[in-house]
Amino acid sequence: MSEAATANQPAFISVGEGENKRQIAISERAAGKGLKNVSFVWLSGYRSDMSGTKAVELDALADRLGFGCIRFDYSGHGQSGGQFTDGTISRWLEEALAVIEHVKPKKIVLVGSSMGGWIALRVIQELRKRKKAPDVAGLVLIAPAPDFTIDLIEPNLSDVERRSLAERGFFEEPSEYSPEPNIFTRALIEDGRANRVLTGIIETGCPVHILQGMEDADVPFAHSLKLVEHLPADDVVLTLVRDGDHRLSRPQDLERMLTAAETLALHNTQ
Repeated sequence: MSEAATANQPAFISVGEGENKRQIAISERAAGKGLKNVSFVWLSGYRSDMSGTKAVELDALADRLGFGCIRFDYSGHGQSGGQFTDGTISRWLEEALAVIEHVKPKKIVLVGSSMGGWIALRVIQELRKRKKAPDVAGLVLIAPAPDFTIDLIEPNLSDVERRSLAERGFFEEPSEYSPEPNIFTRALIEDGRANRVLTGIIETGCPVHILQGMEDADVPFAHSLKLVEHLPADDVVLTLVRDGDHRLSRPQDLERMLTAAETLALHNTQ
């Protein structure tokens, strides 16, 4: 079931059954017709939502180009229902796929930021299994964090954090972006192992552009280099921003993201 969006309010769809049922907020800009029938799909990072600067700028680009743009909030984020601490990669992946299935775009360019890059790669893997799915025309990854629970969190856990995971089912750490601490649950970490992508060749079937800051304190640029090694069959462009941080939200960073997204979208309208 869905509810129509108003000018300032998102639409909502129900995802999941029983106790796992949650309302997911969607903001959709309709794609044009013919060669303009391409939609950007925004996939946010951990604790980020569709009202962030990069997401809003992507929507504005779609408006200028006459393309579509699909933004949504994961459960426990933004305007969507559900508890943040119930979130896992599988759960948020399910929501991303449900949103795409609900909107039914013909052709998409996935734009994933940080954890959203991991979910974007999983979305492509799942869409490639389906007979009826939109064509993925391109993939833009901004400071992508595939397998971050396995590669970036687990190896660096302190004894206190490991004990907290075992005894309380979660641990907290200070956030640079919010007064509230980041919370990482045992369920998130265990589920991450079931969603690993950096275990072999990743076949996206589309061109990929990765934007990565070299001053990123959350996702080291070596992680993007590792990702490139797993994409040998794709047309991959990696842009390293020497003074870029994790957010890559400065005007010059936003311009890089928009240029990459526009290039991939326009390439597929020729």
